[in-house]
Amino acid sequence: MKTTVEVPDSLYRRVKARAAERGLSVKTFMLDALQEKLAEQNARPKETTGWRAVFGAGRAEDIAAIQQIIESEFSRVDPEGWQ
Repeated sequence: MKTTVEVPDSLYRRVKARAAERGLSVKTFMLDALQEKLAEQNARPKETTGWRAVFGAGRAEDIAAIQQIIESEFSRVDPEGWQ
C-alpha cells in the first residue's frame, strides 16, 4: 500500500543520513523503524489507571479484602429493592 506522510525537512535529513550509514534505502529504514516501534509498544504492558491497573495482578490478601468488602455491601442489598 502506498501512502503519503509529511516529514519535517530536518527529520528527513536525519533519516536519510542514518539509512545511508546502514546501507539502506529510506523506505526500508522507515519500515524497519515503524516495525520496531510497534513491536516495542506491544511488548510494553499497557498503562492503565484506577482498578484496571491492578486487576488480576493484585496480591491475594488485597483481593481477599476487596472481596470481603464487596460481599458485605451486597449483603446490605434488599432483594425486594431490585425488582
